[in-house]
Amino acid sequence: MDDIRLVIVTGMSGGGKSGAIKIMEDLGYFCVDNLPPLLIPKITELCEQSNGKVRKVALVVDIRGREFFGALVNVLEELDESGFLFEVLFLEASDEVIIRRYKESRRRHPMALTSGRISEGIAQEKDKLKQVRQRANYIIDTSNLSIKELQNEIISIFESDDSLKKKMDITFLSFGFKYGIPIDSDMMFDVRFLPNPFYIEELKHHSGLEAEVKEYIWKWPVTRQFVEKLNSLVDFLLPQYEKEGKSNLVIAFGCTGGLHRSIFIAEKLADHFKNNGYRINIEHRDIEKALKLK
Repeated sequence: MDDIRLVIVTGMSGGGKSGAIKIMEDLGYFCVDNLPPLLIPKITELCEQSNGKVRKVALVVDIRGREFFGALVNVLEELDESGFLFEVLFLEASDEVIIRRYKESRRRHPMALTSGRISEGIAQEKDKLKQVRQRANYIIDTSNLSIKELQNEIISIFESDDSLKKKMDITFLSFGFKYGIPIDSDMMFDVRFLPNPFYIEELKHHSGLEAEVKEYIWKWPVTRQFVEKLNSLVDFLLPQYEKEGKSNLVIAFGCTGGLHRSIFIAEKLADHFKNNGYRINIEHRDIEKALKLK
């Protein structure tokens, strides 16, 4: 079981658990929110039976479990006795910040359903969480943290790959306008102004992945100038997106049919940013459709 990393995420209501679990999901953790403590052993069994497919698990267990939450300390002790390794991440914030967050969200505090007083709910919750907090491996106070700062804190603790700590996922997507615009793109560039291999008989049935098509598109000065300016633009934009806490970005390139120019430019940009240490995905959405039409 040493190859499975199990993280129990708990803490104060309004302390940032929802944001934390989303960050851990982006890091590749299998995540379950609002899990009754008595089901934690069942999850560990499923991990053992996954044949190594599930190696990172994050479970949110908190006061929303009501009467079930009281079993958490006992369950953690049972895990200790069984030799199953786990870590406890405890998130909290100052009373003033928690009250403000609840006021802004207009939600009721789970421990203040009767009186409606958030401050009373906070006091009761602190008392119930006292033992769990003492067992925590990591305690993060989110009172003054932005989402990006919280992300950095969690990554520094739970992600050992240094390359993942610094860079986000970038998907370079090619498509054909005749098949529709991809709705999940963050940036989109129309490359239909570039010279079109479709009108060259010996090239029209080949794709932008093939050498002869690449050579044709790249030989034009307008292509080289465009790629140079595009690299510069995206080089500038990526750190700005990262500052905003964005973990993945889709950059789409469209030409008429999605077979020649868009594929070539997507591949060209991907090569540039792959060399800059980013995690790169390349997808040519319409290449099969376009080849069938040829």
